[in-house]
Amino acid sequence: MTSSSDDDIDRLPSREQILAFIAESDRPVGKREIARAFNITGGARIGLKRILRELKDDGTLKRAGPRQVAEPGTLPSVLVVDITSIDDETGEAEARPAVWDDDVRGAPPPIVVLREAGLKPRDEAAPGFGDRLLVRLTRGEAGVYEARVIRRLETRSRRITGAIREIDYGFRLIPADRRAKTDYAIEEAELGGAVDGEFVVAETLPGRRLGLPRARVVKRLGLEQTGAAIIDLAIETHGIPDHFPPAAIREAEAAKPPTLSGGREDLRAIPFVTIDGEDARDFDDAVHAEPDPDPANPGGHIIRVAIADVAHYVTAGSALDRSAEERGNSVYFPDRVVPMLPEALSNGLCSLRPNEDRHCLAAMMRIDADGQLIEHRFVRGLMRSAARLTYNRVQAARDGNPDGDIQPLMAPVITPLYDAFQVLEGARRKRGALEIDMPERRVVMDETGRVTDIRTRLRFDAHKLIEEFMILANVAAADTLIRRTRPCLFRVHDQPPADKVSVLRDYLASLDLPFTNSVHVEPRDFNRVLKKVANTPLEHQVNTTVLRSQSQATYSPDNIGHFGLSLERYAHFTSPIRRYADLIVHRSLIRALNLGDDGLDGAAADGLHALGEHLSITERRADLAEREVTNRLLVVFLADKVGASFGGRITGVHGVGLFIEMDETGADGFVPISTLGREYFILDPSEQALIGERSGLRFALGDRVEIRLREADIVAGGLLFEIIEGGRPGKPPTPGQVKRLKALAREVAAERARARDARGDGHGGGRGGGGGRAGGSGRAPLRRSGGAPRRGGR
Repeated sequence: MTSSSDDDIDRLPSREQILAFIAESDRPVGKREIARAFNITGGARIGLKRILRELKDDGTLKRAGPRQVAEPGTLPSVLVVDITSIDDETGEAEARPAVWDDDVRGAPPPIVVLREAGLKPRDEAAPGFGDRLLVRLTRGEAGVYEARVIRRLETRSRRITGAIREIDYGFRLIPADRRAKTDYAIEEAELGGAVDGEFVVAETLPGRRLGLPRARVVKRLGLEQTGAAIIDLAIETHGIPDHFPPAAIREAEAAKPPTLSGGREDLRAIPFVTIDGEDARDFDDAVHAEPDPDPANPGGHIIRVAIADVAHYVTAGSALDRSAEERGNSVYFPDRVVPMLPEALSNGLCSLRPNEDRHCLAAMMRIDADGQLIEHRFVRGLMRSAARLTYNRVQAARDGNPDGDIQPLMAPVITPLYDAFQVLEGARRKRGALEIDMPERRVVMDETGRVTDIRTRLRFDAHKLIEEFMILANVAAADTLIRRTRPCLFRVHDQPPADKVSVLRDYLASLDLPFTNSVHVEPRDFNRVLKKVANTPLEHQVNTTVLRSQSQATYSPDNIGHFGLSLERYAHFTSPIRRYADLIVHRSLIRALNLGDDGLDGAAADGLHALGEHLSITERRADLAEREVTNRLLVVFLADKVGASFGGRITGVHGVGLFIEMDETGADGFVPISTLGREYFILDPSEQALIGERSGLRFALGDRVEIRLREADIVAGGLLFEIIEGGRPGKPPTPGQVKRLKALAREVAAERARARDARGDGHGGGRGGGGGRAGGSGRAPLRRSGGAPRRGGR
């Protein structure tokens, strides 16, 4: 055995050889490709796996996809990009990835689209502003990519969204995208009836050698202060499909009422209930629980989760299916939803309305007294919801104040639900699932679309009850498919990247909060910190910072587990009305359990990698659109309060200024470094603070401040503040400390930029370099100042 082991070690390539092979590859490679290249077989594969894990843990390599690795800073060899600017002399175009969230990923690597042979800069065939291209990338020096055009894509080509502004000598289109590098000139004849202050969709026109690029209005969205126009702007900006093909509508409207045909189990005697928010627009899950009568399982419970059987109505390859796959998910706005399915299904036959028969796919589960899942099965059935309940009403009933409709349900329904929930909650705590609790803002609008209030959504045990029941059903679905070796789209959540954990560790150390030094962190490591700051002034900021340190959850057929939930197997099963990934899981279960002839076919199973990537993108697209709408509506709500003062908290410290979250509304805004005082402020990355060079005044992450609202830019969706009161006195840094801090800030900014480029799945660190001069005449432009960081989900 020793000889064989020694032979295996001798066959292993060095770290340098592996890195050289990966660097020479034009695409991400996996362990299989590396093993084949170096002729690694047998036990040596275990050694190769160990080397790759070490390279990823220390940040030398990044995860490029399931079972794939790549050199940090790499983009795929083939990519869809959007043109952002053109060099008039060379014809070379600057571009950025078509799907990229700056708030989450930081700035993308620079991409230069090379001019095609024989084309002059102003030829119509040459790339133009706003063009969307499929390109092949080659990485050059300093991380700059050169792109050669494979073909031009017509979708959304040369389209811009923004607001019309009338000036002394004509009209301008101000792009809604803060990253846009230029405004556009619009002739009066090209306005299409649009007026000053109106959101529009425009398309670019052939340009001129000098002056601003030109555009013409192709669609009017409405005045920028109105909620409807703001939502339409987000839909247009992100290319969210909001009209169903006629064929899809016909299929939805032709769906027949549910019956017991097809071997369905009759579940109508079970008093399922739906529990949702008061403003819920669809009801796709219903729950029931009771004590387990089996004496062999004392303290155990039977839990049933019934989910709308969308697969019965949306068959693979149909017009409905193609439309749902394209959308990927529903998108929720304050006054409307852009659904994944037409209303005849999403609010009709697939909505589990009370006292109406509905087709369902149900998870029948048994847990023991410790909350462990000991048995589960899935059935296709016919169910009837006994009641449509809301979180508020259920929580009030639990607290001893049931209304007249809920009172008869207390003993047979509500009490058993909470008894089972308490067992599941105990199991969650025991396994150490991540316990981040962030407040969620809710924008309240009247019937005219005017924002009337900003509220924080209250979170009750009733919310957690439904969450735990859904998690249990998702685990059961993933477990069933793994045991039966059937393909599945898992909901995967990787460990936090090493660079993010390092930033978090430094920040917590500045607060005298110890954090593990282990390379392999666990959710319970974060929970220990969160528990220490609970009910203290640091609670909100530490929760936010921990959240930003996490990876982004995605969809993949390769199961790597769910870090945040501390689960080895997890798949979204519970919302097929609004998530296409859940529909795929339903179809795979139907095929695995022989529940019908409308299960997942082989061709669909073969395409799950590409589908998972697509659905992860549409999910991020929805998150971006929803967040942008909320931010703009907040700006509208605060627009008439310019000049007023508010309390706030520092939520971001960067080389160009501070990001502040307002107490009352949760709105985020920016304080340019030039407004902090008439001295140079230096960024200290380790303490996440700006320090006055002469005074020693410190503005640190989490500090409370009083601010004045200086500007509310509806187009950019941003707020500009100045600090009235705040900052902590401190000792001025010595010249040596100033030099060290400037060097450290530049080093950290460069390292974080490299990590963001390589990773592309989390919130970036500090922007800018070593600091900035305060008291000068300039300020960071509001349009470029960034926005609220993404607050991720499960």
